[in-house]
Amino acid sequence: MRATSPVIVGRDEEIGLLSSALDAVQRRSGRALFLLGEAGIGKSRLVGECAYRAYGLGMPVLRGRATSTGLVVPFRPLAEALASRFRASGTPTDPELAPYHPALARLVPEWRRAGSPGYPETVVELAEALLRLLSVLGREAGCTILLEDLHDCDTETVAVVEYVIDNLADLPILFLGTLRPEPGAALDLVRSAERRHVATVRELGPLHDDQVRALTGACLEAGPQEIPEAVHQRLAGRAAGNPYLLEVLLADLLDTGRLRRTDGAWEAVEQPGGSIPSDIVRSWARRLERLDEPVRDLLLASATLGSQFSVTVLQTVTGFEDRALFTHLRSAVEAGVIAPDGAAPDRYTFRHSLTAEALISSLVPAERASLARRAAAAIEHSGEPLDEDGRQLVASLQLAAGDRAGAARQFAEAGRRMLASGAHGSAVVLLERAHPLAAEADRAAVAESLAVARAEGGDLDGALALADALPPVPARSEAAARRGQFHIDLAWAAVMAERTADAALQVEAARVLLGPTPPPGRRAALVVVDGYLALLPGLPGTGRPPRDPVETEQAVQKAAETAEAEGLPVVACQAWQLLALLRREEGFDAADAALERMLSISTEHALPVWRVEALVRLGANAFMRTGDASRLLSARAAATDLGALLLTRTVDGLLAMNAVLCARWEEAQEIIDRSAEASARVGDLSAHRYLLLAGATMAAHRGRRRDMDRALAAFRRAGGEQSLLVPLRSGLCRAFGALLEEDPERAAAGLDEALAWELDHPSYYYLSGRYGLRPLLRVLAGQADRTELEEARAAPGGCLAWNRQFLDLADAVLLGRKGDPAGAARLMASFTQRSAPFPVAHHLGLRLVADAARADGWGDPVAWLRTAEEFFYGAGVQPVSAACRAALRQAGASVGQHRGGWDRIPSPLRTSGVTPREYEVFVLLPERPGNQQIARRLSISPRTVEKHMASLLNKTGRADRAALCEFAAECAAEPA
Repeated sequence: MRATSPVIVGRDEEIGLLSSALDAVQRRSGRALFLLGEAGIGKSRLVGECAYRAYGLGMPVLRGRATSTGLVVPFRPLAEALASRFRASGTPTDPELAPYHPALARLVPEWRRAGSPGYPETVVELAEALLRLLSVLGREAGCTILLEDLHDCDTETVAVVEYVIDNLADLPILFLGTLRPEPGAALDLVRSAERRHVATVRELGPLHDDQVRALTGACLEAGPQEIPEAVHQRLAGRAAGNPYLLEVLLADLLDTGRLRRTDGAWEAVEQPGGSIPSDIVRSWARRLERLDEPVRDLLLASATLGSQFSVTVLQTVTGFEDRALFTHLRSAVEAGVIAPDGAAPDRYTFRHSLTAEALISSLVPAERASLARRAAAAIEHSGEPLDEDGRQLVASLQLAAGDRAGAARQFAEAGRRMLASGAHGSAVVLLERAHPLAAEADRAAVAESLAVARAEGGDLDGALALADALPPVPARSEAAARRGQFHIDLAWAAVMAERTADAALQVEAARVLLGPTPPPGRRAALVVVDGYLALLPGLPGTGRPPRDPVETEQAVQKAAETAEAEGLPVVACQAWQLLALLRREEGFDAADAALERMLSISTEHALPVWRVEALVRLGANAFMRTGDASRLLSARAAATDLGALLLTRTVDGLLAMNAVLCARWEEAQEIIDRSAEASARVGDLSAHRYLLLAGATMAAHRGRRRDMDRALAAFRRAGGEQSLLVPLRSGLCRAFGALLEEDPERAAAGLDEALAWELDHPSYYYLSGRYGLRPLLRVLAGQADRTELEEARAAPGGCLAWNRQFLDLADAVLLGRKGDPAGAARLMASFTQRSAPFPVAHHLGLRLVADAARADGWGDPVAWLRTAEEFFYGAGVQPVSAACRAALRQAGASVGQHRGGWDRIPSPLRTSGVTPREYEVFVLLPERPGNQQIARRLSISPRTVEKHMASLLNKTGRADRAALCEFAAECAAEPA
């Protein structure tokens, strides 16, 4: 007889907490809760109650459970949770989720593309995609995701859970997780989340005496006072307040007839004594004895496979035919021992994980080992290839049978397969299991694989410590060749982490092991890693001389050819990517040729990540050379199709900067809004900084200094001052913005600052002004001659579209100064064509060269000034507009007044009678400039500024200049 309570007893506070969390989620206030407690304490009952209430509120519910079989299955609880929802309702079709389908394909089979190579998404990318999915599911009524037994889950799932709970505060999502208080990654996460106040943790304790009596009454459908005292004392003492144990012990009393209902009342037939089972194991042993022998054998075999088991595997182990197998399974279900697993049609689960443990514990050790040995042999020799899960199951069975070496081999192979699939955390777990079990002859190979898994998972220090502890191997042996490749792998990880000294040590170790004549493929891999090492900062104290870039390029070129010949496409892609960097100094044509080769190889060998890397780099080069972002857009589409969210953010940064330079402000802002926060959330600081800098540059190019300063403050907080973006910040952003404020001295200082930084650091950003704007300003100031101009033209950065427009202007000024108006006119025509994609730069250029053209008698400076004045007036860049008007007056040209400027004045100021000219002064006041500064920026006299200030004080009713400046700052902070 089954004895199960229809109600939850003793958990009123926890139920109230769940109810409050569900209410908060309906108000779009996300909550994360964890229930912590021993097995059988009631965590799953509360999860079921939460699901029931969420369903009642119309919320989508996603429910998954970690496997308790000991198998390491990356993302198992998450995949099960999504399947539990989509199996009934179908997958969501919201267009905004389309970019996340590839990243989520690992969890949602329906989003996998046949014939399309998968992308090894990072855990962060997958977590962000899951967060977006949950947000969409919860858009109307909120969404609940329930994950049970997290103590048994993989490290990848723990990382995803951490990301989700850290970022759901403002989203309509309730996360509820359960786990036992067992040391591990999940418990560490829960304690950390509690300390950081991002989750509520409730530890479930045992039931009190009155609650035990109430639960017993609920199971028996009787009042608490109807429970015989002897029965209550037995249950309270043996179950120790654990609801599951209480129900199992109560079921044993009912099954054996020692508790029965007589004349409408419950009575104990005999008093508890020595013949009564003393623990849960004996209780289950007695229940097994009452089952038919085939059912008993089936349950023991099932328990050997774990608390969850596959029908297919069980049939392989037992040898039952279909009809007999399902008959016995049905009998076990009716007995209340097992139940179908709702998340997987082919699987069954024991009613509680303690059940499987108790059944196995009922056998003597020799019988347990024999059963495990037979099961392992049946699975291993079934004729079906073993996947990672199968290998782990066989390993667990071999370990239970006492075959440590065999278990180590299976764990190690499963770990290596996990490593190849990109599941670094799970690979580390499996290889750590294998390492102490391995036979002496196999242990070093397992340690090498474990070190690589740690390095690729981000634990380079742990990997290097393992490498240092490896025993020596004979020189020029097969073990030495394997160890040499191992050191190359570690060197590559160190290079990617910019750990120069560690990378150099690993390269040297590989050289010693491989000898002077390593196999061609390994030599190529070693040369490529060494070539990347040459790009990193120097190695103080190592005594290694700087490497000649030409020699490095030649060696990498040969390595690329060797890798192709040896059938090593990944090494070949690494080599061609490095060559593209090295050849930038030769020009972008040479760099693009290397990238095109990389693209061809990655396409031919179905290497999707390397293919998208090539497309992104080619698109970036095309954008810089021509200002055309079409190839960059194609690269973004490829990254999106692949689900490479980090690469997509990188491309978004480039597209945002392209939109800024082309004065497509709304497009730039849309990209920044879409990607800046997301890139910060996933920890992609490189893309995040670039997007922040794009926002600051947009403010600078619109003449909005306060907005620029705010954006640069965010850039600084994100570590931008320690990044390779410093010269862009100084030149493309600040110096350009200073020119729009008619402050050429500050612009020159910013450009000089960018140049000084680039001379001290390697830089691959050619838009800082060094090869365009700076030479122009120096020519205009009479500080540079043709030699300096030609040096800029000859540099790789001189061929970029953004830079060439300024170089054309500088060349025109020099020709005009030499008395060659026709030559200057040709250069101005070239400038007009080159600057067409860049409206702000085009009109600023006209403003900058007009004075020189008027002084030297060439070109049409009056027409240029009128064009620039009209543009900057319409753009609201008043300093340049005013300077153009002043220059026109100096040239003796008529200057018409803009009578339509009233529409830009806010209504309260317009009502107060503030004029357009006074408003031009007003908008500069948040920076608290002096009258002389305002006069210079607006190209008017200080006396005129003084009159405007007096009028503004009178019209706005402010007491003094400080109050007026404060009022101007308040107006500037208000949205337009």
